[in-house]
Amino acid sequence: MKRTGTAILLLAAGIGVAAGFLLDQLLTGAGRPTFTPAVTLPILLVVLGAIIVVLALPIRRATRGPEGSPVNPFRALRIAMLAKSSSIVGASLGGFAGGLALFLLTRPVTPSIGSWGAVIATIVCGILLMTAGLVAEHLCTIRKDDDDEHPGDAETGYDVHSH
Repeated sequence: MKRTGTAILLLAAGIGVAAGFLLDQLLTGAGRPTFTPAVTLPILLVVLGAIIVVLALPIRRATRGPEGSPVNPFRALRIAMLAKSSSIVGASLGGFAGGLALFLLTRPVTPSIGSWGAVIATIVCGILLMTAGLVAEHLCTIRKDDDDEHPGDAETGYDVHSH
């Protein structure tokens, strides 16, 4: 599995910014109030990030610990995929809230403190979820074996792929 790259996170954040800005633009054009994230959304994002890191810690302990306990590869892969998806979701939700903030900044009327607070908290907590996902993904990486770096016959050291 490849690690989550910067490009995919920037793409998710960019799509989120565009979606948030467009949603508020459409709502305002229809004469409706702008979208404000629920106060519980930032709390949920932080809790999700904490859960993901806590789930990844046993994998890290098993792969790096002195006891050499066996790692269930399916569990490690599931947690790594959850971490990868949470980093993408965190980037997109942070970007979405950034699009809402960008729309609010373009308005001639200053919005209420409550709507600014929810939007800024969602941006920050989206970034925290993205970071927690990246950290958990790092915790789930397994050290490379010597065989991974030097393919060949273990007895002779002959490189099978060179000929």
